[in-house]
Amino acid sequence: MKNVLPLCIMIDACGWEIIKNTDFLKKAAPKRKKLRSVFGYSSTCVPSILSGRWPQDHRNWCYFVHDPENSPFRNLRVLRFLPKALTSRRIVRRALTKLVRKTLDFEGYFDLYNIPFQHISNYNFTEKKSPLKPKGMNRGDNIFDFLVSSNIPYFVSDPALTEEQNRDNLINEIQSEKIDFSFSYWPGLDGLLHNVGNRSPLVHERLAMYEEWIDKVLKAAQGHYRKVVLYVFSDHGMANCDVHIDLKSKIEKLPVKMGKDYSVVYDSTMARFWFFTSEARVQIHDVLQGVPEGRILPDEELKELKAYFDDKYFGETIFLMKEGVLIVPSHMGERPITAMHGYHPDDPQSYAALFTNQPEIPGEITDIPHICNLMKAAATQAKDSNRQQQTVLTPAGA
Repeated sequence: MKNVLPLCIMIDACGWEIIKNTDFLKKAAPKRKKLRSVFGYSSTCVPSILSGRWPQDHRNWCYFVHDPENSPFRNLRVLRFLPKALTSRRIVRRALTKLVRKTLDFEGYFDLYNIPFQHISNYNFTEKKSPLKPKGMNRGDNIFDFLVSSNIPYFVSDPALTEEQNRDNLINEIQSEKIDFSFSYWPGLDGLLHNVGNRSPLVHERLAMYEEWIDKVLKAAQGHYRKVVLYVFSDHGMANCDVHIDLKSKIEKLPVKMGKDYSVVYDSTMARFWFFTSEARVQIHDVLQGVPEGRILPDEELKELKAYFDDKYFGETIFLMKEGVLIVPSHMGERPITAMHGYHPDDPQSYAALFTNQPEIPGEITDIPHICNLMKAAATQAKDSNRQQQTVLTPAGA
């Protein structure tokens, strides 16, 4: 039996507002804390947790950007001649996504979503590497670089496998006593919330299932490690989307043209613009200022959110919707979904949650990037304790 094992489990979209009045993990991890998320989607939140840094530092922010010189999608432009009724179908997009991901050898999460093939050669994709691997960040190190450099054996979920398969693989690794740290990523709740919203009884059924899984993993760990340090956390919450707005149609009524005068990515909760003419900037800003469901984020606010990029790589103008407003259609999808995240970090449903079986959560742990500090400290403690144990158990001269 080894001395210490940190179990770190990330439950995607398990927001504070969803669990604050529940008994979720009250027995296994009685200490809980509300954490501020970062501005962006999971493409931002997960790298922030894994690196301990904010978007402007690690540069893993939104997926698609205007970058025609470096676009890997030039060959896909030929698909613009196919009927939209075909190319906008999700089943077709999924098949193309798998083919493109394999062809381009992308290691991170990738989806073509609803990016129009007419303009796809103007875009680049920003997560070509996997943040769940060493050297997986766009800039700087992550927890896995730290583990490798510290020679700490670890388990990490494989996104290609199901949650159940990853859970069982973790238990097998625990039983082998080969690891000194583990990071599990369970994304299923996020997908469920998108479909049913945060008030559905299915959400609490899913949480109850996760609680059973955590108890099972804990029981396995306690049979092979004297001390188990448990951290369960989320990256953001989820807001029900009761208001839909066709921002795209409002912009396309203008005399300025996409691709010639400006470029844009319509994410689900924000629109990001690049301008090639002063006319496009003025006209589009005039339209945006007349949309009460959202607002242009000033540079000062983006700097406070630590999501400001000097080179404007992710957009010159960021137009953010109010919580609960969904851009439909968007480049993420033609049809509305029940709930979404990616709103302002100070909106109620944006807050994340942290649970632990440790006596206290340090006061300086207030934002999701701070979780990385907890993981590094736990991994270092486990390494030192387990190696001291090995030194004691290994006979001199062996």
